[in-house]
Amino acid sequence: MPSELAAAICLVLVIEGLFLFAAPGAWKRMAERLQQIDEPTLRKVGGVMVVIGLIALKLVH
Repeated sequence: MPSELAAAICLVLVIEGLFLFAAPGAWKRMAERLQQIDEPTLRKVGGVMVVIGLIALKLVH
């Protein structure tokens, strides 16, 4: 389990790095837009993303 978690974290870093490497301007614009969204909405979106990620992980694994 610990090696799988480490691999998952590494993949997150790779994907985040690809976004920053390929389109830094778009990433900055997205970060600016995120600041305009209120915290409860961001919290709900984050919760939905967690649930979708867990469901997808269950389906794939």
